[in-house]
Amino acid sequence: MKGMRWTAGLYLTGVLVSGFGSTAMWLASGIWVKSLTGSDSLAALAVFALWAPALVGPVLGTVADRVRRRPLMVGANAAMAALLPTLLWVDSADRVWLLFAVLVLYGIQGTVHDAAEVALAASALDKRLLGDFNGLRTTVNEGVKLLAPLLAAGLFARYGAGPVALLDAATFALAAGLFALMRVREERPVRPASAHWLRDTGEGLRTLRASPVLRPLVLTGAFTMLLAGVNGAAIHAVVDTSLGHSPTYTGVLYAAQGAGSVVAGLAAGPLLRRVPGRWVAAAGLALFALAAGARAVPHDGVALGASGLIGVGLPLVLVAAMTAVQREAPADAVGRAAATAHTLLFVPNAIALAAGAALVALVDVRVLLPLLAGAGLAGAAVLAAWGAARAEAPARADA
Repeated sequence: MKGMRWTAGLYLTGVLVSGFGSTAMWLASGIWVKSLTGSDSLAALAVFALWAPALVGPVLGTVADRVRRRPLMVGANAAMAALLPTLLWVDSADRVWLLFAVLVLYGIQGTVHDAAEVALAASALDKRLLGDFNGLRTTVNEGVKLLAPLLAAGLFARYGAGPVALLDAATFALAAGLFALMRVREERPVRPASAHWLRDTGEGLRTLRASPVLRPLVLTGAFTMLLAGVNGAAIHAVVDTSLGHSPTYTGVLYAAQGAGSVVAGLAAGPLLRRVPGRWVAAAGLALFALAAGARAVPHDGVALGASGLIGVGLPLVLVAAMTAVQREAPADAVGRAAATAHTLLFVPNAIALAAGAALVALVDVRVLLPLLAGAGLAGAAVLAAWGAARAEAPARADA
């Protein structure tokens, strides 16, 4: 037990350290491109470059199942620590290409690393405590997002982008050292004689589709993130049209949402130890839907409270889904299943952000958000009804 606590402590500290640097770099990259080129579209493309490798998550997740996970995590962090200082060379618009190239590699590293993290936790920790662990991981990540942007903005404003890149490189180096200290025994994965890269990649999707536990949870998570994308696209209209504030007030709402996510991370573990994951996910979706609908009310207090509850609801759905992947997926396919689930969860969010921008232009948010709430509550009811039916089936069979 002491060894498990040591491993979990090092793991979470590594997540905290690397997450702090990554959040700072995420903020600085868009500002960096904007300051060098003056282009809003290129600045937005910088964020997309970080996120784009998630589109091929199932392929990248295969890497995490073909090698030992801890050395992969150490090597991936060390590689980024060595790569990031090259960005000091980016000091003019004609060198922005290098920044984009590094950001794409950054996204690839993050996708592979996340798959390896999920798979390593599934093999190294007690499955009964995975919900607690994933909840704490969420709390760490969200807590970092409340602080890192402030430091990144201050560093960029005072010294430029170079120190932000060096800070991120240092956090990657420290994370690599922390992961190297973890006491984890891993056998080298045995590759079947008939293995084929494309067929191996599809194993993650087959695992999710074949499981009566994973399929509804991942689909619910994808549906939730689809609605979250529309809700995210509507936030600027809420701030401007409903609340009558300047665009900077958006940061206040996001801070409230981040605080709610910290609370959700602390609550997720105890909930998942006492309640089936489908009920936690259904409750999270219902809470998110009600809070998103409440944003249509033109009142600052309601908007802040709703943002906090959105921050509670969304992580509950995601933690329930990813914990189920760790518990249900075969040990030799956890990396692929996790990477595939990540793609299925977050691609709808990106699509909805684009579609939501068009919807906001066509539909008043005071109409759009209640409609979104209705869709979310319907989705939560479907998941709850499915769970009740699955729970009742064994009793009828026994009778």
